[in-house]
Amino acid sequence: MKYLLQIPAAALAAILYGTLGASAAPTRLASPSGDISVTVSEGSDGFPVISVDAGSRHLVDAAAGLTIEGKEAGHKLGKATKPRRVTEEIKAPFHHTPSYTDVYNTVTLPLGDGLALELRAYDSGVAYRFRADRKADFTVVAETADFDVPDDTRLWLSHSTNPKKPLAMAFQNFYTVTPADSASSLPAFLPACVDYGDGLKMTLLESDLEAYPGMFVSADSVRGALKGVFAPYPKATDYYPWRRQLYVTETEPYIARSPKKRDFPWRILAVTTDDRQMPLSNLVYSLASSSRVADTSWIRPGKVAWEWWNDWGLRGVDFKAGINNATYRKYIDFAADNGLEYVVLDEGWYVPSEGDMLTTVPEIDLPELISYGKERNVGIVLWTVFNVLDDQLEEACRKYSDMGVKGFKVDFLDRDDQQAVEMAYRIADAAARHNLLLDYHGFYKPTGLNRTYPNIINFEAVFGMEEMKWSDPGKVDMPRYDVTFPYLRGMCGPVDYTPGAMRNASKADWKPIYYNPMSQGTRAHQGATYVVFESPFTMLCDSPSLYEKNRDWVDYIVPIPETFDSTEVIDGEMGRYIVSKRVKDGNIYIAGLTDWEGRDYLLDFSFLPEGSRWQGTLMRDGVNADKEADDYVIESVTVSPTAKLPVRMASGGGFVLTLSPEAR
Repeated sequence: MKYLLQIPAAALAAILYGTLGASAAPTRLASPSGDISVTVSEGSDGFPVISVDAGSRHLVDAAAGLTIEGKEAGHKLGKATKPRRVTEEIKAPFHHTPSYTDVYNTVTLPLGDGLALELRAYDSGVAYRFRADRKADFTVVAETADFDVPDDTRLWLSHSTNPKKPLAMAFQNFYTVTPADSASSLPAFLPACVDYGDGLKMTLLESDLEAYPGMFVSADSVRGALKGVFAPYPKATDYYPWRRQLYVTETEPYIARSPKKRDFPWRILAVTTDDRQMPLSNLVYSLASSSRVADTSWIRPGKVAWEWWNDWGLRGVDFKAGINNATYRKYIDFAADNGLEYVVLDEGWYVPSEGDMLTTVPEIDLPELISYGKERNVGIVLWTVFNVLDDQLEEACRKYSDMGVKGFKVDFLDRDDQQAVEMAYRIADAAARHNLLLDYHGFYKPTGLNRTYPNIINFEAVFGMEEMKWSDPGKVDMPRYDVTFPYLRGMCGPVDYTPGAMRNASKADWKPIYYNPMSQGTRAHQGATYVVFESPFTMLCDSPSLYEKNRDWVDYIVPIPETFDSTEVIDGEMGRYIVSKRVKDGNIYIAGLTDWEGRDYLLDFSFLPEGSRWQGTLMRDGVNADKEADDYVIESVTVSPTAKLPVRMASGGGFVLTLSPEAR
């Protein structure tokens, strides 16, 4: 990032080394480039205050502290360690880049009470965490994480959808954009973004969330602050009868139980000066614990034929479509004939209300389906509920791994208290030991768990296509969301959005239909999501019967990779539009999405090597797509570094362009 203010080398040395003496003196640390600086001082209430500046702009004062066993702890700032510059090469399988170099400056400050504060300054933001090395195990009654921001900022927040129990819900909602002094106090889940204007933004994230509750934020419009909120530790639980889903009925007067020695989660303040930087953030991934899976060669990203969204909606077959082997053989055939790697057996292959995933319903012969899929090179993935799998964890993992199942789609956690987080880690570890991949659905936002357990290849925590089956037409705005969350939610990890709708509707024509659902926006918009959205395990959500009638669309989408060698957002603005470029094995994939505003876009190919020529295939909105949303065109193009290609994105539209170098 570049700022108007440049910090001279002598001044930078002072920031790094000049104020580490007396215990009450502020400690200052700069990022490697000097563009971001952070100061830790002792606040009036004794809590450490972490102040962050980007160039000449003051961003935030964050009060950070722990209340341990009824006593506010860690109030005495001791002498900081000597700052260190760290450079680390990070392997990142299934991330938006397969590897990268991490560089940051770091110090650690003792706080007393067996606690310390670790601080890192990156060129892309600041992170801090508490570390404990005490004489005995302890309970954390509360954590203070208060972020005071200037009054003239705007907040991008995704609020809880459960006002009665705001910390128990599916982590799926649109983003509201409001001035800091008028934002709702209803807790919002992370990421949360502070917009300072002129492109400058700070996004709150967290990483390495292990054995600890996740953080929400609640806006204090009087103070102009975001206050951290954490789920209490569960005391008693019960089950919803229809899925045997565990939920909390009573809580303890504290948020976490802790061993005497541990590292707490990282609190991240990511700083961007251009929205295009946001989807490329590595901070959540970098700050997570390194991989605990020694061999990842068996983990295979891929595309998935999926039955739940289209409600097992087959046509022209001679059997009753539903949860039975004949239906799933049809989905396996579709997957095999089109090069899809997986079929998911979603809810219904076992009786959900009984909570026993070791017993299939009579209509399903699972060994026969797995054998048939293996013959056709299609893997089977089984849906289940988090606590149902957890209750039968070792037995289920062993049984289904031995049977040849490739993994689990795990659903309906819908909470992030300490016990829920521990369950997520426990399942990830067991699945890895049995070579089973995981898709965490109904789950809290990613916190780097996919670095620690790379067998988790996707997460939901997104207002995805499933919401089109029932959402209120007056409230849902999917095209705008589709050009918002890749920037904000995309900062913390991949998304199980489940795209691929073949019934597409304009803003005027869309309505929720459960059995034959439709998408908002155009057919080309749906296609573009396979490049714009990061998704190593991504669905084709609609019926094979509809795909067979749109063979050219399927033939275009399926070869698009699920992982890439490099990613760049070449243009865009959060909440309006996005144009992404990804590269895989020398081939280039460019895709754009717009909100309900139609947009004329000019593709510039000056990034191509001088003198080269490229053959491409463009999927774009048809001339009538503003009205007939399923109107699309697929055409061949030839481009060179001097070429300019105009593309019209219709209202709710998009485009995809695939390029390969011309053989010489």
